[in-house]
Order: sequence, then structure tokens, then C-alpha cells
Amino acid sequence: MDEPSMPTPPAHSPGPPAPPIPLTELLASKDLGLRRIAGPADADLLWVHTSEMADPYPYLLGGELLLSAGVLLTDPDHYVGRLVEAGAAALGFGVRPVYEAVPEALVQACDRYGLPLLEVPPETPFTTIARAVWRLMAEARHRELRRVTRAQQALATAAARPDPVPAVLHQLATQLSGRAVLLTARGEEVHAAGRRPPPEAAGALTRLARVVARERPGSPASATDAHGDTHLAAYALGGGEGLVLSLATRQRESGDHTVAGIAVVLLSLLAAPHQGADAADRSAALVRLLLGATPAEVAPLLGPDGPWTVTHARRSDGTVPDALTAGALGASLGSALVDAGREDDTVRILLPAIAGEAPPRSGDGKALGAPGEAEAPEQPPQPRTVPPHPGWILGVSAPTPLSALATADTRAARALAHAEATRTPLKADAPVTGLAALIPPDQAAAHARTLLAPLTPPLADTLRCWLSLHGSWDRTAVALSVHRNTVRQRVGRCAELLDVDLNDMDVRAELWFALRQE
Repeated sequence: MDEPSMPTPPAHSPGPPAPPIPLTELLASKDLGLRRIAGPADADLLWVHTSEMADPYPYLLGGELLLSAGVLLTDPDHYVGRLVEAGAAALGFGVRPVYEAVPEALVQACDRYGLPLLEVPPETPFTTIARAVWRLMAEARHRELRRVTRAQQALATAAARPDPVPAVLHQLATQLSGRAVLLTARGEEVHAAGRRPPPEAAGALTRLARVVARERPGSPASATDAHGDTHLAAYALGGGEGLVLSLATRQRESGDHTVAGIAVVLLSLLAAPHQGADAADRSAALVRLLLGATPAEVAPLLGPDGPWTVTHARRSDGTVPDALTAGALGASLGSALVDAGREDDTVRILLPAIAGEAPPRSGDGKALGAPGEAEAPEQPPQPRTVPPHPGWILGVSAPTPLSALATADTRAARALAHAEATRTPLKADAPVTGLAALIPPDQAAAHARTLLAPLTPPLADTLRCWLSLHGSWDRTAVALSVHRNTVRQRVGRCAELLDVDLNDMDVRAELWFALRQE
């Protein structure tokens, strides 16, 4: 009998949010009683699917462990060929009640096509196998998250060293078990770390770097390729210098792109030739903030000058911003202090003040002005104005000194929630002005603590949000990500605890003033 032609699997859909599971791990689960009786032992499982259709091809995404009892199995060779064409990873065949044993024709077909075939004993339900696969995937996902977290910490620590660029490259090469190279737009090597790939792969990596080098409009931010069993990747760095991070690895794990993205942000901050000592110190401060240090520990590096503005941002289309996208937003706002590692998909950006303009001076250094006019002093630093950005929803704090960054961070988060609830691209938290500015801050804070003492933090947050949205139940529910009935219950509870009528405008005004002091 002639060997069957091997069909080409289709391009797979985006994989699940977990690394693939080696088939050997599933077979090692003794309580399942699975036995491989045909096909290779090496396979990666992305999904589990059960089907008794004669041709399940239209319903497969690729990478499945397909479970079947062979209810409509009539032509094993055609059946297996269609599974391979769909990209299935393996076939699990349940013994009984349809077949007393796995059909020999099916065993032979799986051997010919190279599809792993598992015998499922009668006492093992298909749902038990599915649960086992999802459990293994959850464990793999957890391991991958821990690996990425450890890599992030290692890269951040390397970036705080006196020789940050070589240190980051060395750490990146170690974390990915490959080669990390910093190249110019012309392909000249600036720094490198890790074992050199074969000469042909090294040449392909240099050519790939030219694809993303920012020397022409429309260049992609990243590109990937493969040369034999070597995976290649190139990432353009920010800063307008045309620098490219290139990677060559023997394997590509699901978290490698995230690790590379972290390195891209750090190297974009550290590798620009024009970056001076102040910028390097600020980059190190960002790293230490990401490592969990308190603001007081990095205050000497950030400097005493202010004011500072905190911006919270989320993608308007609901997508999760990666490190490259977040870094680009920070660069457009004029800051390298970007934190894109939050679980709620929020990007935080710390914006320093803009230095005030000094008066024009003559060649001898004297200020120019009208005859007899006194020399004008330099203007104090001014807070940055944050404009709307297409594709983003922004919440911006009022300008604040360094000592109040934690408060500004909270206010920026509230402003972002307000912007999302009102469907506006930007909401800026207004500084305390008008009559409220006439009351000393310590007296205002003491009054607020006394007035709001009966409220728990969730109740206070709900009341604050509800008042800021003019008593709208629906918008408050959107901003807090709760049901509108929950908002009604919480606001009603606030009225009971405070013993006030929230329909009274005077009451609302006093509560709003108090809530603004937190």
C-alpha cells in the first residue's frame, strides 16, 4: 500500500492563555490509565475536544487532543488524514461501549500519518481527561508567570547596575538561553551577550534587524523569523537612534515575548547615546519603583523639584497594552517613567515638571531687556499638560509634590474610572481651588476624618464616585465595575450611617468637600 501524502496543517488560531502541555505529562498521570499505542510520543496539546462526527475537521482549531469512541468511524485512514490536515495533536480513543478494542486499522493509520493514538480505558470518562489537561495547563501557566516575574526582577536589577546595558543584555541572554545583541541601524554590533549562533543564523539575524531599524517610515516595531532550529527576533528601540535588540534562541516559550518586551523598554531608556547622568538615575529610579521600593527611597534620584503628575491609561478598545505600546505612550507624553505591569491592564506614567523658561541672555551671560530693567528671575517648573491620545483613555492627577505621589496615584485611578464611566478620552483631576483652598489642609483633613468615620473604604469610594458622576447609578456602576443595584445599596447604606439626606444639595456639597480630602 502506498504511503499517504502528508497534508499540511492549517495556520493555527491564536493559542490559549497557557503554554502547551507535552503529551508525555498527560501520559504520566497514572490515575487516567492512558496508553499510547501508535504514533510518536512527542506532541504538544493546546486544547481538549470531544467529537463523534464522521469528519470533525471543520470544528478543530489545531493542537487538540481529540477524544472519540468511534461512533461514526467507517474509514480510519480518511478519518486520521483529516485530523492531521486539521492540525490535531493526538487522538484519544475510548474503548467500549462501541468497540471492545481499538480497531487495528485505526492503529495502522495513526502510525502511517504520525498521529499519536491513546487508548482510553472504559473506567476513564472523557471529562476526567479534559480536567487533567486543564489542570496541567493551569500549572504550566503558573510556572510561566513565575518565570516571567523572576526575569522581570532580574532585568530590573541588572538595569540598576553601573554598566546597565551590558548587564541587561547578559541577563536577557541568560533568561532566554540564547544570544542577545544590540545593533545599530547599519547592523554594527554595540553590545552582545550569550553563545554565538551559527554564522548563517547570525547573518539572518542581522538582516532581520535591518527590517525593523527606524531608518524609513513604516518600519515595523518587531519582526520574527527562523533559521533551521534557531528562532530569531528583532525589536526596534525607542529614542530615535535606530538601535535594534536582536535575539537568537533555540526554543521559543510563550512568555519569551513578554520578557523581551521588558528588556526593550529598559534598553530604550538606557541605551540612547544622548542620555545623561540625570536620565540614567531616573531610569534606575523607575526600576527600583518596579521592584517595590518606597518613594522615599528613590526621592534623591527623582529630585526634589516638582510638581509631578501621575497619569493612568487603558486602551480604549479593551486590549491589553504590551510593554512596547506602553513605552510609546510614555515617550509621547515626554516621560520614561512608565509602569505597564499592573494586573488591571492599566499603564501608569509619572510626568516630571517642565523647567521654566529663563530670560534671553547676551553673549556675556547677562539678561537682555529694556535699559534699566531689572533682571527677570527664571520661571519655576511648570506641570505638564496631558492631551488626549487616540486609542487611549486617560486619567490625570493634579500636579503634586513628590511626597504626595501616593495620593496623586489614587486620584489618577479615580479620574480614569470617571473617564471610562462618562466615555470621555481624558479626565483630569482638578487641584483644590476656590473656597476649598481657603481652608488649611490639616483642618480640612481632620474634618473629613470625623465626618466620614462611619464609612468603610468601599462605601466611601462608592459615595465619592457617585457624587462625582452627579448621582448616576449606571455610570457609577461602570466606573466601579459593579451592578447598579450594588451602587444603590451602598449609597443607601452611606445615607443611613451618616444620617443625612443625600438629596439635599448642601449635604452633597459638604460630603464632596470631605471626600476630596482623602
